[in-house]
Amino acid sequence: PSAVNYLDVKISDPDNVRRKTRDIQGVLGGEVRFFNWQQSNSSFFNAIEVERNVMFLILTLIILVAAFNIISSLIMLVKDKSRDIAILRTMGATKAMIMRIFFLSGASVGIIGTTMGFILGITFVQNIETIRQWIEKLTGTNVFAAEIYFLSQLPAKVNPGEIVTVVLMGLGLTFLATLYPSWRAARLDPVDALRYE
Repeated sequence: PSAVNYLDVKISDPDNVRRKTRDIQGVLGGEVRFFNWQQSNSSFFNAIEVERNVMFLILTLIILVAAFNIISSLIMLVKDKSRDIAILRTMGATKAMIMRIFFLSGASVGIIGTTMGFILGITFVQNIETIRQWIEKLTGTNVFAAEIYFLSQLPAKVNPGEIVTVVLMGLGLTFLATLYPSWRAARLDPVDALRYE
């Protein structure tokens, strides 16, 4: 009767529950059984984790499609400008100069697109609740049902690490996408390009 069989502990930072659990376990010993809020809602957290992974996969595929779009656009540009490339080559432009021109052309598209995506993404996240309310008023539907998600508003958190990862991945794929068309432009033989002009 005098023993304590249940103790509820609240911490200021709920995301730090695992470290705090280890600290308390170190003080109380191994005979105590711990059950935190993440374990009690494990199915919900697993569903959210799956959603995050699927969203990351979808966004990666969108970036890949954009990269292939840049490749195809630059290849078409090389074909359209083959005569101009040949003239530049006959005037003394080196293969490296031609490659640099097309690389900078493709890279500038990627940099502008990534910058605009970054700005729009941050703006969207910071105003997500206002946007949700506007969509609900416009459509007359409940976009984010509180009884399903157990939250009164749509949560949004800017994670600097994820932003850096997405920006670097976008820029990296853009730069890689410009290499083949640029190399192809540099390899163009001016004699063949001007033969039928």
